[in-house]
Amino acid sequence: MKRSFIMIVTLLVTLTALPCIGLANETKELSYEEKLEKRMDLYQKMETVTNVPWYYLAAADSFERGLRRARRDLPNEAGVIAIFYSPQQWVGPLNPDFEDTNPLSISMFGGVGLDGNGDGKADRNDDEDVIYTFARHLESYGYDEENIRIGLWEFYHREKSLQLIMGHAKIYETYNTIALNKNAFPLPIRFNYSYKNTWGDARGWGGRRIHEGTDLFAGHGTPVRATTYGIVELKGWNKYGGWRVGIRDLDNIYHYFAHLSGFEKGIEEGTVVEPGTVIGYVGSSGYGKPGTSGKFPPHLHYGMYRDNGFTEWSFDPFPSLKNWERKDKAKKKR
Repeated sequence: MKRSFIMIVTLLVTLTALPCIGLANETKELSYEEKLEKRMDLYQKMETVTNVPWYYLAAADSFERGLRRARRDLPNEAGVIAIFYSPQQWVGPLNPDFEDTNPLSISMFGGVGLDGNGDGKADRNDDEDVIYTFARHLESYGYDEENIRIGLWEFYHREKSLQLIMGHAKIYETYNTIALNKNAFPLPIRFNYSYKNTWGDARGWGGRRIHEGTDLFAGHGTPVRATTYGIVELKGWNKYGGWRVGIRDLDNIYHYFAHLSGFEKGIEEGTVVEPGTVIGYVGSSGYGKPGTSGKFPPHLHYGMYRDNGFTEWSFDPFPSLKNWERKDKAKKKR
């Protein structure tokens, strides 16, 4: 009798523990590396299924991940795939059930949601269903770059969004990986330089405006380096910034390097760069027509601008600069 009682208690404890174990597994937070691995697996699987090159899927996904960081009207947290469909898009605008996962009824109501993993459900919260649905959308237009552009335009209806995604795709294709999260300080640590937080300070030349960046003072000709993996979006003259380079990274952030004395050979619009790539040299150009120089001491003006899918705005780059400087100094000591 005593033995039977012990067996029953043991069984009850085991059964009670099972749901808890399952819940723990379900809610386990993936590490950054695990998320990258799972994303890459999904991109490559969908390339096999739809023939859409994986780097276009990765590019749209990273673009939307950047949007989530920039906008309050999108959920802050997502699965490993960040591509967003509204309930109306997914299940159909006239579907009375916004949580519908039945592929047949979703199709009947004009929704776009598809079953990507063969479980019989088209779930808007399932990463595989979402990336499959997006890949099928692009596939319906074709697999070459021109038709991919058309498919992206039909999805986003914004030229800037299309430009950013195509830039992301070129970066991913160049390095054949999505593990591109390193950064570098814009000036070599071995050179003499100084800077403080000047973002938001008043500026008078050309009208009253605020300073949209941080000034890093250094000797004329000091190399200026890319701070991130990205693509050169703009190169040339700006009456405020003089000779300048603009680089767009994989988080949709525009990095603005101004007052240069010149550009590094080979740096052109469309060039893919990585952290530490020399893009130009410190100067004192700007505040006038092309070629104007010497109106202020040589320095690098460094700005950062975030895109939210509608517009762009400046934010303070000083914390990022301090972080990158600290890491570069630590590398130098090794």
